[in-house]
Formats: sequence, structure tokens, C-alpha cells
Amino acid sequence: MQSLRDQDALIPRPRGNLPQVCGAALAAVTIGSMVCLSPERLFGWVAMVILILTLGPLLHGLCMLVEELLYHSNTRYRGQGLLSHVLPACGLRGKTLLAAGLAGIVLHLAGYPLPHKGQCWKLLFLASVLYTLFKSLGLVGPSEVEVSDICEGRKMNVAHGLAWSFYLGYLQLVLPRLEDSIASFCATHQASGPSWGRGSRKLLILIPLNANISHNLEEEDDNIRFYDNLQNNEIDRAGVRGRVYKHSAYRVLDDHGKAHECVVEYATPLLTLYRMSQERSAGFGEPERRQQVLLFYRTLQDILEHSLECRNRYKLILLSDEHEDDPRFLSKAILRHLQQQEKEEFCLTPPPQQEMPYPLAGTSTASTSAPIINHPEPMSREPTLMFSLPQPLREPVEDTDYYH
Repeated sequence: MQSLRDQDALIPRPRGNLPQVCGAALAAVTIGSMVCLSPERLFGWVAMVILILTLGPLLHGLCMLVEELLYHSNTRYRGQGLLSHVLPACGLRGKTLLAAGLAGIVLHLAGYPLPHKGQCWKLLFLASVLYTLFKSLGLVGPSEVEVSDICEGRKMNVAHGLAWSFYLGYLQLVLPRLEDSIASFCATHQASGPSWGRGSRKLLILIPLNANISHNLEEEDDNIRFYDNLQNNEIDRAGVRGRVYKHSAYRVLDDHGKAHECVVEYATPLLTLYRMSQERSAGFGEPERRQQVLLFYRTLQDILEHSLECRNRYKLILLSDEHEDDPRFLSKAILRHLQQQEKEEFCLTPPPQQEMPYPLAGTSTASTSAPIINHPEPMSREPTLMFSLPQPLREPVEDTDYYH
């Protein structure tokens, strides 16, 4: 059975800045070596390399600018300004132009590193033109890791859109009403009231890694049985008067046959990911689908953790596809999370005990010899403001000895 620590190990963490640190360290070592070997033309070589690295992207940006101005200026940019939108979109940014200009000035002042001045300019133009050609042909371009980093950093993945849609269009509307719905359900189903624990009063959201969702939980696990639907929530939404939002309550049986009632459902946006992986035109294979499911889980968890309306009203359950052969895997996963929530929310402080009164006058010596135990107040007590009444200042007393 998959443990919660293994579940956390499946979720990809956001990428850090280790490539930038490694690049800076490599550049520092290389420049330091050049300083030791040939310091006389160090600035010239550095300026020339910067020009090669900046002129190539600038020439490629000019080639893309021609395409954008001729065919896409009205449809993609809607007549927006050339300097403010079109040039940055083609990579012609002010930082790149500034770096190229400063490198040209430094190259002119420090001197050309090659014996002849013409050789430096030939190398600069040839390297820039060949870079533009290779970039246009796709031989030089961002790797899959770079594309993934850009999409994750700018929230451009399919998973990000699905997670925000699931939150804004569903969870943000129903989770604040969930506690009242469960209370009304328990009032109409008197026999099920004691079986609703603290952990059961949350919405359990199932997120399978393979994104394959069954519409009937009973078909996946015999220990899960449909009980009843909670009270419908009717909300005016997008022009629909009284749109119905509902939840289903289930009874999950443990190994001893005891029923644990809870509200559980699948994350419906995963149906979109699964259907996209089945459509050839979507270009969305099984590895991409698995990665998007993990990003969906991480994004949705981050959104809900920062939502005041949904806090402590949900539980995300990531289902691994390594235990599909176990017919009781789904019920075991639900029960494991229910038990974990019960342990986390259990009050660890014992109930307060009554303090022993102080011995009164006339009591026996044996009773007065017993120690007085003052128990600390429970941690769950509401904070109180403690203050003391102001006491009058002591009047000064004249104690000077005049007869000394």
C-alpha cells in the first residue's frame, strides 16, 4: 500500500536556480584561467564573445519581425505599438541591444584580440549569420527542460488552466457550503450521525495518475457503497438560474466490516486530460498526460492552501497506478487518509482537571502536608487578556539623620 511519504515523492518540485549557479561558476573559472594565461587581451575576447552571443539573436529577431509585420500585425497585435509589443515579442529587447552596444564599445577601446581587425569583423558576422540560420532551421533551440521551465514559470501548462478552472468554477463555490450540507445530511439520516468523524467532514478529491476515471466507485471496489446524495446547492451561474451542485456520500468498509461515511469524488478535469491523450490531433501522449496530472495536483494543492474559503474543507488523494491489481486499493487509500486526518485533528491535551483547594484553618496536619497540584490550563483554551490593577505609588519617607 502506497504510503503518504511515497505520494509526496511523486510530486515534482518547482525548478530552482541551480543551472544559473553552475553557469556563473563555470564562467568564473574560465575567466580566471584566461587571466592567468593571457591577461593582456582578456577584455577584447570577452567583448567579442558577447557580441557574437547578442548579434545572433538580434538578427534572428529581425527575421521574425518581418513575418510579424507583414502577416500578423493586425490579427495578433490588434494595431498595438511597434516598440511596446512587437519588438519584445520578437526578442528585440532593450537589454540585448544595450549589451551589444556596450560590448562593441569595450571591443573598440580594448583592442581587437585577433591580429587583424578585419578578421574580428568576419568572425562576428559569420557567427551571427550562421546562428540565425541554425535557429531558423530548429538546430539551435530550447530543450524540453527549458520549455517545461518556461511553461511552469509562466503558468502556461494545460494542468494550470484545468486546476484554476476546477477551483474557480466548482470548489470555490461548493466547499464553503460543505459543512452545512453535511450537517443537514446528518440531521435527516439519524443513524449515520455518529459515524461521521472529523476527517469525514471534508471533500475527498481523488486524483489518479493515469487520469482514468470511473463514474461508479462501486465498480472499482466492493468495499465502497453508495449511500445517498447530499442536499443540492443551487447557485445562479453564467446566466443559469439555480444551477445545481451536488455531492454523493459513500460508505467505505474496513477489514472488520465497519462502515466509514465520507463525501468522495474524482477530480473531473482529469477526464479532459484522459480524452486529450486519446485524441491523435491533440499531440498529447501518455508521458505528457502523467506529467500534467502531477502538475495539476501540485497547482491545485497550492491554490487551495492559499484559499481562505476552502481551507480545512478538502483532502487531495493522489492514486498511484502501481496497485491496480489490488481490488481493495481504492478503499484502502480512502481509509488511510481518513485515519490520518483523525490522528492529526485529535486533541493531544488531556481535559483540564479541577485544582485542589488550599487547606483551610483547622484542618489536620496530614491534610495540610499533601502537596498542592496546580494543573496547567489546556492548550485549546481561548486566549485571554491578563492585566493587574494599578497600585498607588509609595509616598517618600524622610529618613535623613540631622543629629549625625
